Amino acid sequence: MKKSRSHRFPLILYSGHLVFFRTYLIIGVLLVLPHAQAAEPTACAASMDRISYETAESAFSSENPDAIEFEVGALQAQFGSNPTALMTGGVVLRQGSKVAGADSARYDPDQRALFLEGAVRYEDSGTQIASDSAEFAYDFGRIRFEGAEFSLGSNNARGAADALEINERGRLELDGVSYSTCPPGSNDWLLQADQIVLDTRAGVGTARGIKLRFKSVPIFYAPYMSFPISDARKSGVLTPEIGSTGRSGNEIRVPYYWNIAPNIDATITPRLLTDRGLQMQTQFRYLTEAMRGRVDAEYLASDSILNDSRHMLRLRHLSLFSNGWRNRIDFREVSDSQYFEDLGGSLSQSSITHLDRSLSFDYHTDSLSFFGQIQDFQTIDDAIIPSDEPYRRLPQLLVQGKWPNRWLGLRYGLSGELVNFDRNIGVTGWRLNVAPKVELPIARPGWFVTPGVTVDYTRYALSNTLPGQQTKPSRTLPIASLDTGLVLERTMIGSNRIQTLEPRFLFVHVPYREQSGLPVFDTITPDLNLVQLYRKNRFLGVDRIADTDQISFGITSRIVDVSTGKELVSATIGQTRYLSESGVSLPGQPVIAEESSDYIAEVRFLIHDNLNFDIGHQWGSAGSGTTQSEARLQYRPASNKILNLAYRFRRESLEQGDVSWSWPISSNWNFVGRYNFSFRDRETLEEFFGLEYESCCWGLRLVSRRHISTRDGTRDSSFGLQLILKGMTSVGTAADKLLERGILGYSADLR
Repeated sequence: MKKSRSHRFPLILYSGHLVFFRTYLIIGVLLVLPHAQAAEPTACAASMDRISYETAESAFSSENPDAIEFEVGALQAQFGSNPTALMTGGVVLRQGSKVAGADSARYDPDQRALFLEGAVRYEDSGTQIASDSAEFAYDFGRIRFEGAEFSLGSNNARGAADALEINERGRLELDGVSYSTCPPGSNDWLLQADQIVLDTRAGVGTARGIKLRFKSVPIFYAPYMSFPISDARKSGVLTPEIGSTGRSGNEIRVPYYWNIAPNIDATITPRLLTDRGLQMQTQFRYLTEAMRGRVDAEYLASDSILNDSRHMLRLRHLSLFSNGWRNRIDFREVSDSQYFEDLGGSLSQSSITHLDRSLSFDYHTDSLSFFGQIQDFQTIDDAIIPSDEPYRRLPQLLVQGKWPNRWLGLRYGLSGELVNFDRNIGVTGWRLNVAPKVELPIARPGWFVTPGVTVDYTRYALSNTLPGQQTKPSRTLPIASLDTGLVLERTMIGSNRIQTLEPRFLFVHVPYREQSGLPVFDTITPDLNLVQLYRKNRFLGVDRIADTDQISFGITSRIVDVSTGKELVSATIGQTRYLSESGVSLPGQPVIAEESSDYIAEVRFLIHDNLNFDIGHQWGSAGSGTTQSEARLQYRPASNKILNLAYRFRRESLEQGDVSWSWPISSNWNFVGRYNFSFRDRETLEEFFGLEYESCCWGLRLVSRRHISTRDGTRDSSFGLQLILKGMTSVGTAADKLLERGILGYSADLR
């Protein structure tokens, strides 16, 4: 509710039989009569002498933005020691875009108040009030309605009060209140209170004797409640969450929000798990001009199943320095390897194998970028042996530089890294890598050619080496490349569409260098994709650089609707041809003897405005069959109608099918679900099914879920029920997060 002062009345619309008088005439009578010479009381029609008229004209001219205008059907005034004025036949008070109106109005000079009677209306851009009577007390800046009905804002909020009072200090007091966002005639949910006080200046509301009813059944009671009524934050208890899981039993969370300072807050959540005990969850946030961050901590003092304490801690921090440097901290730790399976409540969390702990600094200019960090990992997968755990980087320093448009159009570049790899087992030590390069980019409309040369130098200083292994090995490699491509376009006959043809060729020459004596700290063989297709090293990392003479080629074609800008079709196919054998490999892996890589293709179709199809496919050129494949079809004829079909295949690793949907089965009911099945293991990985019900003012979600852990193969099940009271709160389990994660394109917003 917007605050109102004694001279600023919120808008009320009134329609009736009116004979309009100018504002200053009526206000002049009301202000001047109390100061007139004492005389015998006399009733008469409205009249005004010259002096009174000019006085009112001066004080209440139309140039005064706070002036109040009266529109009156008829006026009767009584003069004397206690003059009064009675306005009948319809009265409207206007001030700017705000109006008040009633059948009649009476001015009381003793109380310095205006009393409105009969069909009282009060309205502004966000508030409408109707009542039997109202009192406007000028001296106290008070507006009071008896037997009021009101509607607020644009979310259909409405209610009634035995008494409603607004004062000049921005306080709104309501006695005997009922409130809902349901339409008139429907009270599916209703909030009732003995008293509500809204302080618009402080942005705080208080309520006493609160009852929340759903379908006439009380579901919540509180003798006292304090809550925010603006964007300002307010400490207090948040809506409880209720649910159940197969690993931990039934659970209830009761969050408490603590508004510590304008830029600091915390949420403290006791979480009762019937099979494990009481867990405390805390989230602390801070924000300044120079930094922001968040700390999450969870602690279970005594797990009834494991008979041990369990905890989780995470810190995320960002600092912005005035000299352009940035600092990031990301720290995460759990007490045991089964923490996320037992207490995390998310399939994505239960699949985590390592937790990152890093402190980094970075700085960027137009030409140079610097990055430095120290990084450690907590391995929480018991199946990973110590020799396969990732190395700590203590520290890692990176520099990247690029200087275009130099002498003869040359472009210079530099990448460098210095890092110390540390671990409790195996070879450790420092690695220095420096790779300056020079390129000559030539680009014209429709084509480009970029020849380039890079010199890659790597040197190590090792510890814990095996007998006979070098402690300071090094490697120097020249890398020559030629990258070229075309962009051809044609207008398709008889349509407003353009088709492109974009061939690209990359030639790379890297001579052979013996590298078997070099350690492998962080280098892997990545999956082949369209990005990897045009990289100059088939390994990811610099511990190994493959010798090669190779040509990577691909072609992309697009069909674009010129009128809408939509890309209707995009198709790409590519392959790498090896012109010489490679002698470099990772330990335990064979040398690549094939003459070519697999083919890789990606196709995207906008089949119709509501039907999309994407497919990525990789297959061998020597009849070896499919290496990996992914396909997804989405049918979305309306914003609330979604059907997703997906398939994933990776040779000797996985083969999965996935279907998810959100589909209305009636005007109010919606069926949601996901089914993820492993054809390789012949078992269901995850499935959930649910129903959503939505009315004009409330909604209900009921979701049942079962899934199998991707780490240890254990199964878990959960059940969630969420009641959403629009414009008020939600009660139960926050099932919307699960649905948004599992159903592509799903939106949890209930309108």
